[in-house]
Amino acid sequence: MLGLDGITPGIALYIALVIAVAGWVQGALGMGFPLIATPLIAAAGGIQLAITVVVIPCIATVIISILRSPDFASVLRRFWWISLAAIAGAWAGARLFVLFPDFPYALLLAGLIIFYLNMNRLGFGVWPLLQRHEKPAGLFFGLLGGLSESTANIAAPPLIIYYLGIGLPPLALVPAMNISFFVGKVTQLGTLAAGGMATLELWLATLPLAALATLTSLAGSRVRDRIDAASYRRWLQRLLLAMAALLLLQFAYRQWLR
Repeated sequence: MLGLDGITPGIALYIALVIAVAGWVQGALGMGFPLIATPLIAAAGGIQLAITVVVIPCIATVIISILRSPDFASVLRRFWWISLAAIAGAWAGARLFVLFPDFPYALLLAGLIIFYLNMNRLGFGVWPLLQRHEKPAGLFFGLLGGLSESTANIAAPPLIIYYLGIGLPPLALVPAMNISFFVGKVTQLGTLAAGGMATLELWLATLPLAALATLTSLAGSRVRDRIDAASYRRWLQRLLLAMAALLLLQFAYRQWLR
C-alpha cells in the first residue's frame, strides 16, 4: 500500500508543478492531463504513485472540460453508450494492472498510435468504415480506451482515433471524450481504492492538487476558445505523437531500471 512516507517536500513541490501544467494543457485542449502528469510523476516516484496521485485531480479537470463544453446534452445523447464499454474496459484494465503490473501496456498503446498516425498521413484520417458502423466501432474503441486508461493511465488515443475517424467536429469531440474520461477515471478510482492501492492519507493529500488542477484548467480553457477547427485537429495529431513518444520513453525507462 502506497503512503506519504517516501514523498519529500521537494517531490511534493515537483508534483504540484506537474499537476498545474497538466491542468493547463487539459483546459487548452480538453484532454491531455494524464499524458503530462503520469510519466513526469512516475519518473520521480514510480508508476503506482503517479496513477494514485493523478486520478482525483484528473477527474476534477474532466468535470471542468465537460461543464465548459457547449451542447453537452446532445453529445451525451449521441455517445452515452461508449461509456458502457469504457466502464468494462476500465474495470478489466485495473484488474489486469493489479495482477500484471509489469506487462508492457504502454508499448502496445504506442504501437496503436503510430499505426493511426501513419494511416492519417496516407489520407485515411476519416474512415468510411467507422462512419458506416459507428456504434459497433464506438463500443470497440470505448473498450480500448477503458483498458488503456487503467493500464497506461491514458484513455485518449483510442478515443481520438475513433472520433477523428468518424469526422466528429472539435466542439463535439471534447465533451464526447471527456464523458468517457470521467466514467473511466471514476471506475479506476473505485477499483484502486477497493484494492487498497494507497492509504487514506495519500488520497486526501490529492484533494489540494485537484483544486490546483481546476484553477489551471480554467485558465487553459480560455486558449481553447480561440482555436479554429483545423488548428485543433492538427494539435490533436501532435498530441497523439507526443503521447506515443512519452509512452515509448516510459517503457524504455522502466526497462532501464530493471
